[in-house]
Amino acid sequence: MPTARGEAILVADDEPGVRESLAEVLRDAGYRVATAADGDAALAALEQQDFAVVVTDLRMPGADGLAVLRRAREISPQTVVLVMTAHASVESAVAALRAGAADYLLKPVLFDDLLAKVERLCEHRQLAWQAQVLRREVERGYDFEQLVGKGPAMQEVFTLIRKVAPTQTTVLITGESGTGKEVVARAIHHFSAVANHIFLPVNCAAIPENLLESQLFGHVRGAFTGAVATQEGLFSKARGGTIFLDEIGDMPLGLQSKLLRAIESKEVLPVGSTQPVTVDVRIIAASNRDLRAMVDAGTFREDLYYRLNVVNIHLPPLRERREDIPHLVEFLVRRHNREMKRAYRGVDNATMKVLLAQPWKGNVRELDNVIEHAMILGDGEWITVEDLPRALRDATDPLPPVGDDLREALRTYERLHIETVLRRTGHDKRKAADLLGVSLSSLYRKLGELGIPLD
Repeated sequence: MPTARGEAILVADDEPGVRESLAEVLRDAGYRVATAADGDAALAALEQQDFAVVVTDLRMPGADGLAVLRRAREISPQTVVLVMTAHASVESAVAALRAGAADYLLKPVLFDDLLAKVERLCEHRQLAWQAQVLRREVERGYDFEQLVGKGPAMQEVFTLIRKVAPTQTTVLITGESGTGKEVVARAIHHFSAVANHIFLPVNCAAIPENLLESQLFGHVRGAFTGAVATQEGLFSKARGGTIFLDEIGDMPLGLQSKLLRAIESKEVLPVGSTQPVTVDVRIIAASNRDLRAMVDAGTFREDLYYRLNVVNIHLPPLRERREDIPHLVEFLVRRHNREMKRAYRGVDNATMKVLLAQPWKGNVRELDNVIEHAMILGDGEWITVEDLPRALRDATDPLPPVGDDLREALRTYERLHIETVLRRTGHDKRKAADLLGVSLSSLYRKLGELGIPLD
């Protein structure tokens, strides 16, 4: 059985017996097959649909096989062409190979030879596409050091990544915007057994509802206005790899049932098609919304929630792990130095105090923007308070005098801030935890670490 089951194949031959027998063999092997009775019909089919492989006779009425080959290369460079010729015309096959054909078959065609070559060409096409995507990933300069964190909260995240990465289970990553959910998803893929396959991120909130289904599962020609050709979906293109569904909470309810089917049956149904397509992908989903509350409200399917939430990795907001801010700043300065060709050594002590004091509602993404802003405006070896955005400087309350040690400065600020909030709430720990944006257990842990009396 071909590994590329479900790919679209065009068979072009003017002999009805040959054309139909080849099509039947390919359909039995799991391919989607269209046929053309001559070269002109083959050219018309190429204009209407995207094919993985074209199997064409060289000698046909109207446009010949070389014309079909040239047109396929013009309008669909990712389509590979397999030419057929009689024993007496091997020279024509050589000419076709020079013109860009991927391989050739001698007539009469041996079915085993046909299946072996079509399967190999489909695999080669898929690997070439994967290599293109992977090359873009390398060019992005993705750096797994972005998983910065020395505190207990992030150490727990790292432990979960190491445990879940080698498996094929679905993972749900939760956390506020800007906490690094895609970074974690990429890390899971990187340390998995399919790291040499592609990683495809999809932002469910960024694609219009009427296009999202087509993007994910594909469509056939004529399925909707503008569907001038059959198009493979991302679930099919990511076969063997990982698809990352970001902001899954924004997926429409109707589409959620189709995603559930993809998870349970490993099949997707392209828009407008009655023929399901088998897919083999790992699914990682993420959301900054409370999916459990959405289930209770009836806006997210409960069965899909449990399918996605086999393993949950929750990313704490930056305000709950301020101990990681110095390490994040060091990493961001180093990264922007490479990008900007600068040589900053870091931030000075006063600036670090300001950064530690911020609420960071935008989390790591906001911190990254602030560091980049400061490095663009600054002109010394160290980032100073004056290099920070004005809104950040104006919103900062001064800290009591502390030494140069960053850890001590962090402890001083946290102790001062927590004590202030406790006084405002009359030492009501639950209200204080709500105002601080942390859980009650996290607040008690901080009280013990900082030596703040419980009473």
